[in-house]
Amino acid sequence: MPQLDFATFVPQLAWLTIVFVVLYVLMSRIALPRIATVLEGRRERIAGDLDKAAQSKAQTDAAIAAYEKALAEARAKAHTIAQATRDKLASETEAKRVAIEAQLNEKIAKAEAAIKATKETALANVRTVAVDVAGAIVSQLLGEDADKAATERAVDAALKG
Repeated sequence: MPQLDFATFVPQLAWLTIVFVVLYVLMSRIALPRIATVLEGRRERIAGDLDKAAQSKAQTDAAIAAYEKALAEARAKAHTIAQATRDKLASETEAKRVAIEAQLNEKIAKAEAAIKATKETALANVRTVAVDVAGAIVSQLLGEDADKAATERAVDAALKG
C-alpha cells in the first residue's frame, strides 16, 4: 500500500497539510460565514416569532380579561334587572292581594249584615208563629180562645229562658 510506504510519507504529510490549510481557509472564508448568516437569520426569525407570540398572548389575555369583565357586568346587570322585576311583581301582587282582601271583607260585611237582618226577621217571625201556635194549642186544649196578651208573655218568657 502506498500510504504506508515510508519513502513517500513526508510528501504525503505535506500535501495533507496543504490540502487541510486550503480547505480550512475555504471553509472559514466562504462556507462558514454563509452558514453563520443562515443560522443568524434563523435565530432572528425565531426571536421575531417568539416576540409575535408574546404580543399575541398579551392581546389574548387582554381580550379574555375584557370578556370576563363584560360578562361580570352583564351578570350583575341581569341580577339587578331580575331583582327589580321580582320587587315590582311582589309589590303588584301585594297591592292586588290587599284590594282583593278589601273586596272580600266588604262582601263578608254585607253578607253578615244580610244574615243578621234575616236572622232578626226569622226570630220575629218565630215569635209571631210561636204565639199563634201556642194560642191554637191552648184553644184546642181548653176549648176556648186564649188570652192573646198572656200567650205573648208566656212565649217571650220561654224564648228568653
